[in-house]
Amino acid sequence: MANKVYITRRIPPVGIDLFREKGVEIDFWDSDEAIPHQELVKNVKGKGYAGLLCLLTDQVDAEVFEAAGPSLKVVSTLSVGYEHIDLKACKARNIIACNLSKISTDCVSEFAVTLALAVSRRIEEGIAAVRNGSWGLWKPMWILGSSFANRTIGVLGMGRIGYGVARRMKAFCISRLIYHDIKESSFAQELGAEFVDLETLLKDSDVICICCNLTPATHYLFNKENFKKMKNTAILINTSRGGVINHDDLYDALKNHEIGAAGLDVTEPEPLPKEHRLNSLPNCVVTLHMGSNTWEARNNMSYNAALNIDSVFENQTPMGKIEN
Repeated sequence: MANKVYITRRIPPVGIDLFREKGVEIDFWDSDEAIPHQELVKNVKGKGYAGLLCLLTDQVDAEVFEAAGPSLKVVSTLSVGYEHIDLKACKARNIIACNLSKISTDCVSEFAVTLALAVSRRIEEGIAAVRNGSWGLWKPMWILGSSFANRTIGVLGMGRIGYGVARRMKAFCISRLIYHDIKESSFAQELGAEFVDLETLLKDSDVICICCNLTPATHYLFNKENFKKMKNTAILINTSRGGVINHDDLYDALKNHEIGAAGLDVTEPEPLPKEHRLNSLPNCVVTLHMGSNTWEARNNMSYNAALNIDSVFENQTPMGKIEN
């Protein structure tokens, strides 16, 4: 009897093709929009699914597992983040949970640097001036940004993406590269990166790129108190998780010029409401969680999310297995 998998969204076809090559039966939520939670519960109930391929926007909890029943062996998310999966409920039911921690490193690293450049050079304001007709004769003091050259770049979280950001930042003739993490990183030494405490990272950095996981220790780490420790010209870039920054405190810090500017590819909540106060600030650029938005990355994500599931079916350890 063939294994069956439920997929909670339309995904790039390479993952679907892998399942079909392996003889896996698939059903899916035929939409580009997120499946409502109760619809997910209803759709997996009593169908004998052995695998569930989900997305970051899905709430995969005990109610889903109860509906799916004892046939469910593996949950694989098409994302690096896995906070939407109830790992305790997985463990209680011997369900293997998988993510894609090694897949989107390059594209997210590239995007973090792109966002930092866009914010520091005020690209969004320049584009708006062209489109709204305010672009006139050349003015020597108009829409001036700042360069990375001879600056101190700080990275919070020297994992794969943090390392990717740091490596790319080195190309801009920076004067100093510093980072903070729970422990010193051996591979950061090849970049000449200096391991520092959080206070030093906040105080010395001209640009801080947030590349850490969201944990109880990092939740709202960037808050009113810590913004006051940063340079009033500092640029804050977040491509990790929205919850690392207290958005109300960020608004105040930007509005009061306690820090210079911010670029956010992740927010809390997502999507950020159009009327949110951060969207009113010229020194805050918000993008729509698009760090992995490349064809190459999404095809790899689709294939490897499916491969994680198939590995379990083949009694192999999946590359993306989450240890819990």
